[in-house]
Parts: sequence; C-alpha cells; structure tokens
Amino acid sequence: MKKLISEFKTFIMRGNVLDMAVGVIVATAFGKITTSLINDVLMPFIGWVCGTRDMTALNIMVRPAELNAAGEVVREAITLGFGNFVAAVVDFLLVSLVVFLLVKAFNTAHELSEKHKKAEAAAAEEAAPAGPTAEELLSEILAELRKKQ
Repeated sequence: MKKLISEFKTFIMRGNVLDMAVGVIVATAFGKITTSLINDVLMPFIGWVCGTRDMTALNIMVRPAELNAAGEVVREAITLGFGNFVAAVVDFLLVSLVVFLLVKAFNTAHELSEKHKKAEAAAAEEAAPAGPTAEELLSEILAELRKKQ
C-alpha cells in the first residue's frame, strides 16, 4: 500500500500533471466567462435582431400537439428547435475566435521575446572583447616552447 501511495505522489507531483490541472481549472473559469458573454451579451442582441428575446424560443412547428376532448395530449407536438442550434453555433464560433486570438497573441509575444533575446545575444557578442583565435593561441604556445629549448 505504501508503494502505491508513493507512486501516486510521484505521478501527481510531475510537472505535466500539475500543468494539466492548472489548465483544466483555467479552462473551466474561461468557459464560464465565454458562456456569460454569449448568453448575457451576444444572444440577447442576436435575439433582438431576430425579433425575439430568447433564441431558444425560435422553433418551427412541424406537427402541432393533438388533444382529446378532455384536453389531454394524445400526440406530442414535433418542433424543430433551430434557436438552440443557432445558439450552439454562435457559442462555438465565439469560443473558437477567442481561443484563436489568445493563441495568436501568445505566438506574437513569443516571437517578440525570441527576437529580443537574439538581439541581446548579438549585442553581447559585439560588446565582448575579441579574444585571440585558435591559430594565435597555438602560435603563442609554439613561441613559448621554442624559448624554453
């Protein structure tokens, strides 16, 4: 049992697992933000453009419900809920757009960082005093050896 617990600790403490856990937590929070953006900001606007307050209310009635004389439903109504579909498509497109913009911003920042590092390395290389070349060192060693003979 101790070996199992020890192996579990080793597994959990790996950097990849911790990074993945942080990613899942951040993704969950990000999902809440995008859901709120879509449901509370964009979908009311799209519903206003479509003439309804709630997109999920946009349905096409294929067959209405049939009622008996007592008012009980004999056959259920068949409706196409394209409002839900439109909401899901808009949700997908917006999340994809936001993820694309985040990745693009990250890649741009990474490229700028790499350019900055290369520029610093080039500046440091130019600022460093030029040392003797290998041939110069070898000739100095040879000259010292000749002096000692």
